[in-house]
Amino acid sequence: MVIKPRALKKGDTIGIVTPASPPSNIDKIYKGAEYLERLGYRVQFGKHVEKVYGYLAGTDQERADDINEMFADKNVKAVFAVRGGYGTPRILPLLNYSLIKKNPKILVGYSDMTALQLAVFKKTGLISFSGPMVGVEMFNGIDPFTENNFWSMITSSKAFGTVKNPDDRELQTIVKGKKSGRMLGGNLSLIVALAGSNYLPSFKNSILFIEEIEEECYRFDRMMNHLRLANILRDANGIVICELTDVKASDTSKPFLTAERVMSDYLSGLNKPVVTGLVYGHIAKKLTIPIGIRATLDAGKRALRFDESGVR
Repeated sequence: MVIKPRALKKGDTIGIVTPASPPSNIDKIYKGAEYLERLGYRVQFGKHVEKVYGYLAGTDQERADDINEMFADKNVKAVFAVRGGYGTPRILPLLNYSLIKKNPKILVGYSDMTALQLAVFKKTGLISFSGPMVGVEMFNGIDPFTENNFWSMITSSKAFGTVKNPDDRELQTIVKGKKSGRMLGGNLSLIVALAGSNYLPSFKNSILFIEEIEEECYRFDRMMNHLRLANILRDANGIVICELTDVKASDTSKPFLTAERVMSDYLSGLNKPVVTGLVYGHIAKKLTIPIGIRATLDAGKRALRFDESGVR
């Protein structure tokens, strides 16, 4: 059963956590919090939000404890991540999924947070939001398009409808067709990292969406092949390729395949709608995607529609 969190209202308390890596500067946490407070929200910090443990924002237990405590706290209505980076998959066995299911709340982040969001959906059915983070977009002047799209997603219970890219950029069709399913996906490397575990939801009857950053084309190729071998490409009803930021060959003097060629190799022969060009991922101006909502992809018309809201 899919669970929707309640829409966020002014005056609500937002919990801030660091499930993966620490920010490059602790000030980013507090500047991001000031942004939220200026909008009329209250802020509550995880107990270990300033911790640093190598490339992790505290030990696995500390990071997991902060998330569990935020979901246990009745005053907290949403949980926002500071940043991604590395380490979220390490805490998945330490989370209290029954607690999360009993206390559904808005959960926000992207990149490494993909692992947490997909695991939470698998274990609880809770819809979450792949969107801007406190110490990345919010601390130093969030892009207006990103801002408006994000807040409309988590404060309105109305069905969002047809998704519009910024600057009127159109989707590009790889395979025509029209299918509906639940939006599932996020960062490609994190999806692949969960494949074969008990934390990855089934992609049957889904609209798979993926983004990636700073990968060599051969590694992108390897991960796309992993999706094929794990039957994720087969199971999805439709596929949306989002931003592939700096996914390219670092040495073009040697033989290589472009990311576009790799996509074509794996996707052009599928008997389902496939599009590219959704503006979501590791970029400043981007859409927020609710993970788990029903959506319809009409590749022939180059249209993606969110058929319901992510909040109630």
